[in-house]
Amino acid sequence: MAGEVCAIKKFNFTTAVVVGLHAQGYERRYCYEHAADARAALAAWDGRGHPGGPWIKCKGAGIDLLNPAFT
Repeated sequence: MAGEVCAIKKFNFTTAVVVGLHAQGYERRYCYEHAADARAALAAWDGRGHPGGPWIKCKGAGIDLLNPAFT
C-alpha cells in the first residue's frame, strides 16, 4: 500500500475500505457490514496483506475474494 491512497466509501448495503484511489476510481475495495468496522480496519492497517476486521468481500478488477476467515 506504500504510496497508494486509501479511503472509506459508503455503498448501498456496505461500507468499504477502498485501495488505490485515483481520479478514475480505485483498484479494489474491502466491503464491511458496519462503517465503524471499516474505519477501524483502515486506521489499524499497515497496508500489508488484507486489512483486519470482519470484511465480507474484496472486489476489484479481476478480484472477487470472500474473507477466508468466514470459510
